[in-house]
Formats: sequence, structure tokens, C-alpha cells
Amino acid sequence: MDKATHRMLLYGALNIKNRFLGMYKQANAGHVGCSLSVAEILTFVRFGWMKEDDEIILSKGHAAAALYSMLAEDGTLSDDDIKTFYKNDTYLAAHPPVNKIKRIPFATGSLGHGLSIAAGLGLAQKLKKTDKNVFCVTSDGEINEGSTWEAALFIAHHHLTNVIWLIDRNKLQGYGRTEDVMKLEPLDKKLEAFGFNVLIADGHNFESLNDAKLQASDFGHPIAIICNTTKGHGWKTYEDKLDCHYLPMKDDQYSLIVEEVKYDFEKRITAIE
Repeated sequence: MDKATHRMLLYGALNIKNRFLGMYKQANAGHVGCSLSVAEILTFVRFGWMKEDDEIILSKGHAAAALYSMLAEDGTLSDDDIKTFYKNDTYLAAHPPVNKIKRIPFATGSLGHGLSIAAGLGLAQKLKKTDKNVFCVTSDGEINEGSTWEAALFIAHHHLTNVIWLIDRNKLQGYGRTEDVMKLEPLDKKLEAFGFNVLIADGHNFESLNDAKLQASDFGHPIAIICNTTKGHGWKTYEDKLDCHYLPMKDDQYSLIVEEVKYDFEKRITAIE
């Protein structure tokens, strides 16, 4: 990855994080931790991988503000749209709506449905013989749902190489650590057994995500990318803690997280100069 692209992605991710943190603060509600864990993944998919006519499904719909912020970064949503988040009569609800916003083809929020949606879209594009891809970003906790594994079987059976599954593997879900709630490991071996080529990436590192993208282009089988992340990434006080899963922020907390996220990106930007 060249420096200019890397720098663009870093500044984009910083803008996206600052925007959704402001959204959560004004709403006095929101899934802060899981939005921070998925921000770089969404940034890379949208600005470093997908084509304009590709589809993206955020299955972990509780991180909706991160998705809205990404769509504001690419110009799909305006600043005025963003100001309506979580308010009465808004279409920027706590979970992504259907038929309201370009690039949100289906409502998500009931966890475990996103990969099934992506599978159906992928099969449709295959039957139409297009070159469109469908990117699906899931949480790791929702892999507990049987519908996720049914979709995985479907994708492998129909050889849907146009479906790219990215798993936000932050190892925490609403009620505890994933390995305590319902053990997932060895996740890579399970996915391989279902017919996927599995890649491992650092979900906060754009070079690592780009390496996964380059490797994925060489495979003739469906792709699953386990993106190792940290819940609450960039907010040192709450990193890898369940408390940040859903957290209305006080003024001092908000000021601190904005400063810490800024400092984290300043270090990362300096490192590539």
C-alpha cells in the first residue's frame, strides 16, 4: 500500500470515528465499543476495496452510527442528516433501516441475518453473471446464531466467491467474552470445514487488511476474513472491557475519548511518514 492511500484511509477512519462519537454523545446512547472495533474495517471496505456498484451489509446493526458516519464520509449522507441521528422521525435509527438510505439495502439489527442477506444477493449477482461483490461485516457474537452457519453452508454450496465475509473478532459480546458465552475457537478451522478460504487480519491495521484483500483475489473459493480487533479500540480506559458495549458518555468521558482517539491516529500517521 502506498503512503498516500494509507494516509487517506487513516484520516478517513479518524473522521468516521469522531463523527459517530459525536452522534452517540448527542444521543446520550449508543454502542460505542463495537463501533470503535469495526471502524477501520468499514473504512477499508468502502474506500480501499469495494467498487461503486458493490454492496455492503453491516450485519452487526447495533454499530449503525459507524455505518452512517462512513456514508457521510463518502457523501451519501449530509451533515444535516447526521444531526437527526436517534431523534424522533429520523431515518438514522439505532439500527440501519430498509429502503431509506442508499447503500443500506436491508434492515439489520436482529443479529445473525446479515450473512444470509449477503448470500442471497451474491447468488443473484452470480445468476446475472455480473462482477459485483457483496461485502458482509458481522460481529463474532452473532456467529452463535444458527442462521449464520446455514448461510455459510449456502455460500460454500453455491460457490459464491463474490461474497466477502469479514468478521469483527473483538472477542466480546453483550453478556461477556465470546469464549465464555459460547466458544467459537478454533474459528478458522470451523470456517475451513464449511468450505471457506480463511484469512487472518489485524482489523485496525490497513496494511494487514490490504494484504488480506490481495490474498483474497488469488482464491477460487468463498472468503472469510477474521479481523482481530479490540472492543473500544483507541479509548484506553475502556479498551477490551464489556462496559463499553453500550455506554452513554458523560462530558468528561467524551472529551477524553476524542483526545485519545486523536492521539492514536497521530501516532499511526507519523509512523508512515
